[in-house]
Amino acid sequence: MKLSCLPVSYFPRILDGKMSVSQWAREAVEIGLDAIDISILFLKSRDRDHLERLRAEIAEARAKVCMVTTYPDFTHPKEEERERQLDQLVSDVAAAAQLGAELVRVTAGQAHPETGIEQGIEWAVEGLTRALEAGERHHVKLVYENHARGTGWAYNDFSHPTKIFLAIAERTAGTSLGINWDTSNTLAYGDDPIPVLRKVLPRVVSVHAADISTRGQLTPVLLGTGLVPFRETFAILKRARFDGWICIEEASFSGRSGIEAAAQFIRRTWDEVTPLDNTVNTET
Repeated sequence: MKLSCLPVSYFPRILDGKMSVSQWAREAVEIGLDAIDISILFLKSRDRDHLERLRAEIAEARAKVCMVTTYPDFTHPKEEERERQLDQLVSDVAAAAQLGAELVRVTAGQAHPETGIEQGIEWAVEGLTRALEAGERHHVKLVYENHARGTGWAYNDFSHPTKIFLAIAERTAGTSLGINWDTSNTLAYGDDPIPVLRKVLPRVVSVHAADISTRGQLTPVLLGTGLVPFRETFAILKRARFDGWICIEEASFSGRSGIEAAAQFIRRTWDEVTPLDNTVNTET
């Protein structure tokens, strides 16, 4: 298991320029993470020289980028905007590749009131599958998430409802699109995450480890203090011989202490759990 972190708690500071990506990289190394995650919003420029300098600064901190999170809105009711979103994602993938990222997290889009369910599923599948060529060309893996809400979005994710997420996952089966499994978002919708995880398990490439305090609500808390069944989740992943990235989504706004505590919790729990752990039900 390889451990990274998307520092949601630091988003305001990084976006305001009060904390640099290289500072985040140095802190992550001090904490003992294997890599860092960044939001595409952290990039002030797509200029090649700027990205090369940023990659060098991250390497100088003895860190590397695991995942770049992006926010494509393929369910927008206007066709020209959906095309613009695709162009933007292609640019995002190229930028992620230049930073040395292995993964790019992608989304279906927002739950625009004008977008019907079947039409939205069709648009999301079209946008996601069209973007795969860019990932393959740049040798970056695109991973689709059971997402809840994007930074700066006006609406929740169109595929936050479990049935819609699974429909999009099913219609993209057989493509190179992977799954970034978020441990809390299905629970935040109000559904049991374990049966959903089992349905997409063969395609899980990476995991966003997050926790919430209230079923049916997106109420982030420090990992290990909320409702997410981490032991059962990890037992299922181990049984499937998962050896990908676990990326902490630290959104408790506890700062460095929260990231350190989350990293310790994930490593300890992962090490303690076995594929056939008697304390959990791993039967499929």
